[in-house]
Amino acid sequence: MGSSILTVDLGAVVANWQALDQMTECETAAVVKADGYGIGADRAARALARAGARTFFVAIAEEGAALREALGPGPVINLFSGHMPGDTDMISDMNLAPMINSIDQLIRHVEALPGHPFGVQLDTGMNRLGMEPAEWAAVRDVVLEQSPALIMSHLACADDPEHPMNLRQLDAFRDMTMGLDVPLSLANTGGVLLGAKYHFDMTRPGIGTYGGFPFEAAQPVVALSAPVIQCRTIEIGETVGYGNTFTADRETRIATISAGYADGLIRGMGPVTHLYFEDQPCPLAGRISMDLISVDITDLGRDPKHLDVLCEHQGVDDLAANAGTIGYEILTSLGTRYARRYIGA
Repeated sequence: MGSSILTVDLGAVVANWQALDQMTECETAAVVKADGYGIGADRAARALARAGARTFFVAIAEEGAALREALGPGPVINLFSGHMPGDTDMISDMNLAPMINSIDQLIRHVEALPGHPFGVQLDTGMNRLGMEPAEWAAVRDVVLEQSPALIMSHLACADDPEHPMNLRQLDAFRDMTMGLDVPLSLANTGGVLLGAKYHFDMTRPGIGTYGGFPFEAAQPVVALSAPVIQCRTIEIGETVGYGNTFTADRETRIATISAGYADGLIRGMGPVTHLYFEDQPCPLAGRISMDLISVDITDLGRDPKHLDVLCEHQGVDDLAANAGTIGYEILTSLGTRYARRYIGA
């Protein structure tokens, strides 16, 4: 097979979500935006629904519509982007609940779909989405008359438990929701780990469900193995790849695998990344190309049929650190050319 094999462990997805759920006394929703953080929203959501998830979050209405097709009529599906122009029919037909982010969205929703479920997102300092305190104060009573199903905000720095922004946002959220008889939600994965005062009525773990930081106890969810297309021996002084960035200082055996930056393996991770054959690391040789990566396998003493990119020795956060990015980007960049194999559920 010429394609790399991406193995997705749905059992690990469920176990991670359940572990985060067990840290709280409230409902735990499932965030499956960006195609379930790259692993397949339909597969992940169905596994999580079987495990007991009743509420799901996605980014946009199109994701919500696809998820409704996968899950059927039962679960609640919330839209972080709110009620955008042109989305009214989809929100209505697919029974999606927008998280209203502005007065304009509020007007659009109550005029187009009176009585249709919705929630409200408040801005507690992240300055990304949601109503700011003055805006919320101006429409709060009007919103409450419409019976919102949820009021939420989002933590900016929860992956750093000592960051002062966490308490600032917690205090702002409490101030903006004081006295309300409406379900509240603030905690993402990092918020779950911050403790009970951040949990309120619903938590929304995302990256931790998929095996990423800051949930250090998470089970890994993905493994990636790439086939070796060709092996060759090069002499001292010969170079490998674009720009001649690798020069052999000994007789060197090079394996070239079928994967590259078009598959989400970010070019910048190359200089410090290794691939693995069983337990032995093999350094990359030269730059990551669009479809190919060359690897120094001299010390293996044999030509492998495949090399592992993501495995027990190297996870998504390791690759992210090598590339100067975050595990979210590695997961959501995993390409469509991989042959996907689902296990565990």
